[in-house]
Amino acid sequence: MLRKKIRLGDLLVEGGVITEEQLLDALKQQKSTGQRLGSMLVNLGYVGEEQLLTFLAQQLEIEYLDLPNFKINQSVVGRLSEIQARRFRTLVVDEFGDKYHIVMADPTDLNRYDQIQNILQKELKVSVAKESDILRNIDLLYRKTSEISSLAEELEDELGTEEFELPGLGETTDTDEAPVAKLLQSIFEEAVQLQASDVHIEPDESVLRIRLRVDGSLQEQVMKEKRIVPALVLRLKLMCGLDISEKRKPQDGRFNIKVRGHDVDVRLSTMPVQHGESVVMRLLDQTSGIMRLDELGMTPDILQQFRQLLRSQHGMVVVTGPTGSGKTTTLYSALAELNTPEKKIITIEDPVEYQLSRVNQVQVNTKIGLSFSAVLRSVLRQDPDIVLIGEMRDQETAEIGLRAAMTGHLVLSTLHTNDSISSALRMVDMGAQSYLVASALRGVVAQRLVKRVCTFCSEEHEVSSNDKVWLQSMVKDTVSSAVFKRGVGCVQCNQSGYRGRIAIHEMLILDDNMLSALRRNDPDDFSRYAKSSKHYQSLQESVIRLAVKGLTSLSEVYRIAETIEDSVLPTPVEDE
Repeated sequence: MLRKKIRLGDLLVEGGVITEEQLLDALKQQKSTGQRLGSMLVNLGYVGEEQLLTFLAQQLEIEYLDLPNFKINQSVVGRLSEIQARRFRTLVVDEFGDKYHIVMADPTDLNRYDQIQNILQKELKVSVAKESDILRNIDLLYRKTSEISSLAEELEDELGTEEFELPGLGETTDTDEAPVAKLLQSIFEEAVQLQASDVHIEPDESVLRIRLRVDGSLQEQVMKEKRIVPALVLRLKLMCGLDISEKRKPQDGRFNIKVRGHDVDVRLSTMPVQHGESVVMRLLDQTSGIMRLDELGMTPDILQQFRQLLRSQHGMVVVTGPTGSGKTTTLYSALAELNTPEKKIITIEDPVEYQLSRVNQVQVNTKIGLSFSAVLRSVLRQDPDIVLIGEMRDQETAEIGLRAAMTGHLVLSTLHTNDSISSALRMVDMGAQSYLVASALRGVVAQRLVKRVCTFCSEEHEVSSNDKVWLQSMVKDTVSSAVFKRGVGCVQCNQSGYRGRIAIHEMLILDDNMLSALRRNDPDDFSRYAKSSKHYQSLQESVIRLAVKGLTSLSEVYRIAETIEDSVLPTPVEDE
């Protein structure tokens, strides 16, 4: 049926999908744009993409494939190279006997069909799917693992058997065709493809480990070419403008690269370890921009309270949580909402992660005495309305920030504590006077990032009675009828069972009872009043509510609970 001459526009008009006028308009615009008629009709809004493809599949007597929910046979995907798959907008999804099952974005393109058959040399069963779904699966399926391994071998061969020398390699680092440049490019492409937050390059005794942190967990690739590590480190140091001859001390730097259309800011840290130099790179995708406050995953109640805090003319608002919990993202979202011509905003950061127009951003540099506290003193003479302190690390910074919050400034900052209740007490422990904390602190937001269950491979998870008793003790709502889910692993989530992360929050607004306890420096009373306050909802409750909705797994509930000091976990039992 694919060989049947098909006039898509006429068929759509005959089937009542579009009107004659819409077809004529699409044909007219097609002449100037060169787009295929189907794409033109979809872009003009005359027909939905899924509606068009379903209709086309019926006319050609082929199957419309819902690709995200289709189980792809990964062993046959490589029959077409990544370049061919992208060019033809085609995936090989299965094989049976002497036939390949392929899925195409445009099965009416007979030229592409003939080229694919010539490459595969087998009979083809053709299905149609959305082009966006095909491209997304190409990104997921064509990993750079084998390419990275082969480039590592090529680089090792180029280095030869002699000892690695800095000058010799330095001469070749200016060309993008050098194996070391191509290897790094592949590593970055793999990281961006998987939406990794960090890249680790670690030399071991006899191997090289490249690890990518995806959704909070490290994924490892081990290679035997350990000798290439100095070449990789040298190239990265040159990109950062660091001292390439210094291997005994840690160094920090940053550079910007473009990968797959993404503008990525890379923060690099080197560390001398037993078997060479370890490199960790934090990747910040500038292309995605800064999230809005209502995109952070806060519940409507917490979002309303947080916005109310941000409308304060003075006082301190603290965002707390461990490293990698999304504190900076929350603060930048808050700044983006506060950033108006009427307000002067100054930030003190280490490092400056995202550049904001109209905001005066100061980079801390301790080597020249430009510490948080030193910059903060000068900042207060710059007539700011809002001050962001990247992190309160010591007594001096905390006290200056608190005094600024008492004298007509809104101060935003972060702390590294387990929950919102311990944040106010931590500032007192740091040496800040309790009356200062009580006078200036308005509220605290604690947060974590939890893994989201992959929607493509999620299944119901039977929870033991022991677990249900514990869950019920943690929340006010009933969990007896809740349906818990977990991911079993698929192409879409790289067999992890999770895809993406979602934030949970804990909001603490200080009332008179809590402030009185702070002034008395009474942590027990402060904690008791905080937990009994009207709007308080703990992190444990927040993550359990997500699990009850099927958005995260019970494993993530326990992981979060383990990080909270006063959590009492149930006795572990085997999954039923």
